[in-house]
Amino acid sequence: MGFQEAYSTWIKYHIGRRKGERRDRLERGHGHGERMFLEQVWWPLMGSLQNLHPEYEVADWRGRPYYVDLVWKPGQVKFAFEVKGYGPHVQNMDRTRYRQELNRETFLQIAGYRVVSIPYDDLEGSPQLTISLIRSLVAPFIGGINAVGQFTRLEREMIRLAVSRDGMIRPVDLGKELGINLRTVRNTLQALCAKGRLRPVPTKSGSRVYRYEVIYSFSDDQLW
Repeated sequence: MGFQEAYSTWIKYHIGRRKGERRDRLERGHGHGERMFLEQVWWPLMGSLQNLHPEYEVADWRGRPYYVDLVWKPGQVKFAFEVKGYGPHVQNMDRTRYRQELNRETFLQIAGYRVVSIPYDDLEGSPQLTISLIRSLVAPFIGGINAVGQFTRLEREMIRLAVSRDGMIRPVDLGKELGINLRTVRNTLQALCAKGRLRPVPTKSGSRVYRYEVIYSFSDDQLW
C-alpha cells in the first residue's frame, strides 16, 4: 500500500470516529503542512501511520480544548508533533498568542507529551534533515506495537545513544555516558542483540567485538 491510499484510509477512519466540533476540527484543521510532514518525513521513515492521531484534542491548563497537529502513541509514551510555519507561528502572532503558545507547549510536557516542533520550511527544503532528527528521537520506541514494553529504560537509553552516534556504539562509550560498569553494559547489549535491536560488529579478524550496530525495525502490522 502506497502513501496516498494509506493516508486516505487513515484520515477517513479518524473522521468516522468523531462527532460535532471534534469532527469539524479535523475536517478543517488537518492541512497542507501536516500532510506534507506525513508524506515527506513520517511515511519514508516509518512506512505506516500506525498509532498516529491527527488533530488530537487535549485540554489545556484552563480546561479549554487544544488540538495538537499529530500525536503518536506507541504504547505508554506520547509524542506531540506540531508543524509550524514562520508566518502564522511567529511573524503574524501577537504577544498574547505567542505567550499562550509557549504555555501550551509547557503544559503538554507536564501532561507527559514529548513536544516536537517541525519547521514548515524544512519540510519544503530539507526533509532529510527532519527525517534524521525524528529517527534519532523515536528509535528507542519503534520495532512493534508493544516496543515500549519490550525494552527496559536502560535498553532504550542505549538504543538512543547508539542512534545519536550514526547507529554505532562501543561498550566503553556506553559505560562512560551512562555511568555503569562494563559487565552491566555487556549484559544489556547481549539482551538487545537477542531482542533483534542491535548486532555485534566484529573486527576484521573476526576474533573480537568492539562495536554494536542498531537494527532499525519499523512495524507496519496495521495502519492505526
